[in-house]
Amino acid sequence: MIAALLFAAATLAAKVSVSIREWNLPVPRSRPHDPAVGADGALWYTAQQANAIGRLDPASGVIKQFPLTTPNSGPHGLASDPAGNIWFTANYAGYIGKLDPKSGAIAEYKIADPRGKDPHTPVIAADGRIWFTVQEGNVVGVLDPKSGAINLVAVPTPHALPYGMVIDTKGMPWFCEFGANKLGRVDPAAMQVREYVLPDGARPRRLALARDGAIYYSDFARGYLARFDPSSGAVKEWPSPGGSASHPYGIAITPDGIVWYSESGVSPNTLVRFDPATAAFQTWPIPSGGGVVRNMAATKDGRLYLACSGVNKVAVADIR
Repeated sequence: MIAALLFAAATLAAKVSVSIREWNLPVPRSRPHDPAVGADGALWYTAQQANAIGRLDPASGVIKQFPLTTPNSGPHGLASDPAGNIWFTANYAGYIGKLDPKSGAIAEYKIADPRGKDPHTPVIAADGRIWFTVQEGNVVGVLDPKSGAINLVAVPTPHALPYGMVIDTKGMPWFCEFGANKLGRVDPAAMQVREYVLPDGARPRRLALARDGAIYYSDFARGYLARFDPSSGAVKEWPSPGGSASHPYGIAITPDGIVWYSESGVSPNTLVRFDPATAAFQTWPIPSGGGVVRNMAATKDGRLYLACSGVNKVAVADIR
């Protein structure tokens, strides 16, 4: 019976086809850091070293880059709001930015508190507020675009390095503590952080929210994919196919519930598929090598958008 089930799972997995298309960016050594799905369905990305926000139309292959106003802003993470504005973290210049794609205008919301000097990953809540992590400052912040007010809350663990972030279905922001074996959750009303301990040695780097409310994270240090249950605090882990030094990094979940992530410690970088129903893995090499896929995003129609930092490319994974 067990053998039959395994054979069936393998047969289903074998039918998955992945095609990865890549595009060179217009400015050499741009270091595309993070991708995002725009309200228009386009692939948006931060060109960190080119000091720009970029847009790829996957249908035509046309790329347009929008230069930022402040030199050396170091755009890092980004997210699209329902109106199509692109919000981003200026990692080198300590502000939260908003790009209006229609006009190219950039609005800057400076973080006055010196702890907010290096904003990292932004997410947009249902109420329109922008939550973000601050890695070296060891805080989590929230911007109210209506008033421009920014509030920060300290992470209890010293040098926790707040990193990847998601907002759950209850409106609670969750974040990785890349400098510790913990996840954190912010109570938006009280502005208090609660920490959840993970297995010894874990170093969670990015998060993805599943339909059932579970949080999957990439354990960069130990080479694991893991599932965290917010209701019980239970953690389940699976060794990544590339081994203990595979450095799982960017992660996303497609609408069908499949977990996807990249192994940045293997050459070439791989795109990994994990089916929670069968616990089966599959891997595909990234044609260019990837050059460290730091983040990825899933579209509504089940594609994946990738930023391939070290090879100056962005990519689309078409899954069939």
